[in-house]
Amino acid sequence: MDEPVKRLQRLDVCAVSDAMDKLGLPPSVSGLTQLATQQRIAGRVVTYKLVPRAQAPVPEGPPRHLGTTAIEVAQPGDVIVIEQRTGLDAGSWGGILSLAAKLRQVAGVVVDGPVRDIDEARAYDFPVYARGLTARTARARVAEAFTNQPVQIGEVTVAPGDFVIADASGVVFIAAAAIDRVLAAAEMIVGREAAMAKALLAGQAVSQVMGADYEHMLH
Repeated sequence: MDEPVKRLQRLDVCAVSDAMDKLGLPPSVSGLTQLATQQRIAGRVVTYKLVPRAQAPVPEGPPRHLGTTAIEVAQPGDVIVIEQRTGLDAGSWGGILSLAAKLRQVAGVVVDGPVRDIDEARAYDFPVYARGLTARTARARVAEAFTNQPVQIGEVTVAPGDFVIADASGVVFIAAAAIDRVLAAAEMIVGREAAMAKALLAGQAVSQVMGADYEHMLH
């Protein structure tokens, strides 16, 4: 595991989102719900995109089930990020994929779209973040367009090798080129908030603690 991932794992989504605001970068993506486990996840990104079945490219060689290539190229600790913005009610991730990813030591999956077999993901203690749930299969509905190329998640373009952090508050994607300054800003914010909590526990008034310094934290 590389050092940026270790540092990212010690943070939370709100602090990282605040750091992105401070730096003028895209903040958190809302609406991606923590559906399986209460684990915060952080890691480098592996991507794939789904399109309507009729728009899928003709595969070279034997057809592969969606998601299998991403799982096989993922390294331990990576997070699989999926674009399924077709508008079709079709699962973009399922139970067998959750088990395979868990065995591969993938940290979790983030999906801009619906997933299925969520009870299985919960049984495997495998983190899943998604727009919603469905029981409908991908078969004859959607297919994989590509693996490990840029995808669109919310309003953010996410490239392979970028970073992601997700918890119950939301999901933040950080471009690989920006990770050092985002981590530095987020660690500063976490340090200030820890000092504020310490002041409250020491009896200081909340109006004083959350005064001018807090209001100007992101400037």
